[in-house]
Amino acid sequence: MKMKKWLKWTLGIAGLGAVVLAGLVASQWSSLRILMGAGGVSGNQAAIPEKASRVEPASAAEHDWLAWRGARNDARSTWPGVRKDWTGGLKKTWEVDYLCRSGNTASWSAPVIRGNRLIVTGRDEGRDLVFALDPASGSLLWEGSYEAPARNSHGAGARATPFIDDSRVYTYGRSGDLVCWNLEDGSVIWHVSVKEAGGAEPEWGLSSSPLLLGNRVFVQGGGQARTIALNKTSGEVLWKSGTGPAGYAAFATMEVEGETRLIVFHAKGLAGLDPSTGEILWDLPWETPWDVNATTPVVAGDRVFITSGYGRGAQLVRVSSRGAEPLWTTTVLSSHHSDPFIVDERIYGYSGDSTQNRGAFKCLDLATGKEQWSSNEIGWGTCTWIDGHLLCIDIRGNLYLVRPDPSRLVKVAEFRRALGAISGPVWTVPVVANGRLYLRFKERLLSYDLESGPRS
Repeated sequence: MKMKKWLKWTLGIAGLGAVVLAGLVASQWSSLRILMGAGGVSGNQAAIPEKASRVEPASAAEHDWLAWRGARNDARSTWPGVRKDWTGGLKKTWEVDYLCRSGNTASWSAPVIRGNRLIVTGRDEGRDLVFALDPASGSLLWEGSYEAPARNSHGAGARATPFIDDSRVYTYGRSGDLVCWNLEDGSVIWHVSVKEAGGAEPEWGLSSSPLLLGNRVFVQGGGQARTIALNKTSGEVLWKSGTGPAGYAAFATMEVEGETRLIVFHAKGLAGLDPSTGEILWDLPWETPWDVNATTPVVAGDRVFITSGYGRGAQLVRVSSRGAEPLWTTTVLSSHHSDPFIVDERIYGYSGDSTQNRGAFKCLDLATGKEQWSSNEIGWGTCTWIDGHLLCIDIRGNLYLVRPDPSRLVKVAEFRRALGAISGPVWTVPVVANGRLYLRFKERLLSYDLESGPRS
């Protein structure tokens, strides 16, 4: 009898646990679906096409987008105008669907553009891929690759966005391969593994987009090379600075009393470095669950704004030649990996985690950190700046044009499903160069005309 009673209690507890688990799964199903679709590439990808038979010499244009945060490292396109009537959508000029080849090969890297060269990374089962396309037509100009064993947490492809520096382009794979390519023809100039220099790959891959200053190229390498500088011409390691896990964030730079400083948002905090020597001038702690510091620090004069997800919040830091000190800290805005913008002493950006589309777009007062307003009208996503507006895409592929306003969300235009039918989150930031908008989703890259009439 006692055994039957024990069995009855055991089955009852198990049943209750199953009900609770089912309830948790149901409540988080939207986020789980997004995560399950993050790394995989579904369906049949298009074949990689033949290269164009005639390729013009590499050129430059006035409104190029050369790196993660554009030509000026401020995430602002210099293009002077954008059509604000999106009735009927935007005109798609071309689309390619072969960048990631199959399985768990998703790449989140954004494209970069210089004149008649668009560079974008991809992935197959064993190699990192690099493609050069004609930004006007989408034609393939050249392709490059190298063997690169990689873990596949949220995809084995690159997270970091390339950097174009005159006739060279620099790419950084999630496994730590930093490669310098000839922009003209795709030949490899040099190839260095930061792991061989003491680097260590974090859980979701090495992700800091390369930054070039003078004759140096910088990435976060982690391990014994938390920040590492290499000669941009030869790939020679010039210095390594700091130890510990790498952050997922790109670098920022700022001028401090006439001296350029490298701002590093690593896994454990925010540091200021001398870019010439790697000397750590100050290092403020800022720890998050799973060591995810992924948003790019935003500089406003002598202040640096940082934010992280998982409810960690945000902080404003003042920097001087004597060091750095926090001015305020808040949990009102907590951005997972969506870079905010500072406009007229206001902070605008998404708050929340990228596993759902129910985040809030917010405005904060820069001086105090006080929330000015919050809206859930445009989901959760990423933004770029064009012609006095924020151009935002949510994780479902819906596109919005937003005018910064300190009193309310001003949605100027909207284009639903700009990436077509997709499965999984859109995590790649929109890019604007020379009057065209480029949207990337894993294997897919689309170009839209921002000047002329509605889509065809």
